[in-house]
Parts: sequence; structure tokens; C-alpha cells
Amino acid sequence: MERLITNYVEVCAIVLFGVGFMTLLMHNNMIKKIIGLNIMDTAVFLFFIAKGYISGKQAPIVVGKLEQASAYINPVPTALMLTGIVVAVSTTALALALTVRLHEKYGTIELDEIIRMREA
Repeated sequence: MERLITNYVEVCAIVLFGVGFMTLLMHNNMIKKIIGLNIMDTAVFLFFIAKGYISGKQAPIVVGKLEQASAYINPVPTALMLTGIVVAVSTTALALALTVRLHEKYGTIELDEIIRMREA
């Protein structure tokens, strides 16, 4: 139980990922699927940023005197997550644009109805 309390950010990220994954699986509405995908993205970003943080170390911004490299947090995980956020926003925009096109063509964004219309 102590590890659960100590690593509460990672636990929250895993629960958040599960919520997003279940949203993605359980709903037929395209907007709800996109929201589930965004929740999963956020959970992954939270998890990796939490893993990249080391308590007691400083941000890698030099103000004043320069210290040893071991006194700073590694900035690479944060930079990678920033890149991931940009990719996630672009993917969301593309998915929403495709959803709008589906709605224009079929008049609905429910996947079951779209599949039924394509088969008919």
C-alpha cells in the first residue's frame, strides 16, 4: 500500500489510461472514440513526465552558478513528451476532420450505422 501512495501519479496515469481505453472500446460514436484516444494520450504523457521527475533535483536551467550535471533533471523525457503532445493534437485534428467528412457523407457519426449503410 505504501508503494501505491508513493507512486500515486503513476497509478493515476494507469487508471486514466484504462478509462480512455474503455471509452475507445465501448462507444460507437466517433467523437467519444476521439475523446477516449485523447484521454489515453494524456495518461501516457502524465506517466512519462512523472517517471522523468527526480525529487530533489533542479530543472536544467542555469541561473547563477553552474552545478554538476547530477544536480539537474534530465530534460529529454520532457522534450519527448512535448513532441508527443504536438503529434497528439495533430492526430486529433485529423480525426475530427475525418469525422466531419463522415457526417457529411453518411449523415451520422455512429460506426454501426455507417457500416450498415456501406453494406446496403
